Amino acid sequence: MKILPFKIPKTSQESFRLQEDQEIHFYDHLHQHPEVQLTLILESEGKVIVGDFVGTFKPGDIFLIGPNLPHVFRNDSKYYQEDAGQFAHSITVFFEWQSFGEKFLSMPELAHLQEFSKLSARGLFLQEPVRNRVAQLMKQMFRKNGMDRLIVLLKILNILSENKGIEALASSGVYNDFDEVDGKKLADIYRFTMNEFHRKISLDEVASIAHMTTNSFCRYFKKRTRKSYVDFLTEIRIGQARKLLQQDDLSISQISLEVGFNNLSNFNRKFRELCSITPTEFRRIQENKSIAA
Repeated sequence: MKILPFKIPKTSQESFRLQEDQEIHFYDHLHQHPEVQLTLILESEGKVIVGDFVGTFKPGDIFLIGPNLPHVFRNDSKYYQEDAGQFAHSITVFFEWQSFGEKFLSMPELAHLQEFSKLSARGLFLQEPVRNRVAQLMKQMFRKNGMDRLIVLLKILNILSENKGIEALASSGVYNDFDEVDGKKLADIYRFTMNEFHRKISLDEVASIAHMTTNSFCRYFKKRTRKSYVDFLTEIRIGQARKLLQQDDLSISQISLEVGFNNLSNFNRKFRELCSITPTEFRRIQENKSIAA
């Protein structure tokens, strides 16, 4: 429950690491590591935090997380229930830019890749049509060995360096200056919020989680995450609302209550502020996508 260097194990026979995770739920502690992480979600849903970005994940999503960028994939509550029959499944590539050698990225033919390596520090979310191409190549990597595997990784990086269909996640800046105390506080706050966002949360209550006064907590959280706790909580709630709006079994007013808003007009206003459209418009767009598919 702290942000500490998280070493990705790899043998002396490999310069980068492929990892498949198939568990009841993903590793849910806020952490960071020097390796770049490229993760394809195959099964399960939940919330994701990358630096100061707050969002959700679902099957098919691909995230690239930059070196030493604090992050956590937290599955929905149903994945923590005993005998629920739910599983989290992902495949991940871990690599370091330095593994390619100092002169590699400075080659004129790779100028676009050097620029991409800088952008990747913020964390990236892949969208279509890039996402499908990268997903297929990532699956292909697990069937390759040796140089063939490396060639596929270079193909992926070449696609990503075109910067088409890619969304930067975290704000620019340095995120690797967290110490153990900071890490534990933020991890406790994030865990509490992702578990309790559906109900009313007072600043006094969450400040007590961090063992701080309310005023000190508000200053601390804003300095460390570049947003107020209220904004952070709102982003968690709206992210969950977006997920529920893609289902047909709940009305918009029911979803508003489900994610912690007691006032429908306030829910509509906050949703529009973050998504630029209303919940009704969002649901209509998702329905049209389903019909088209």
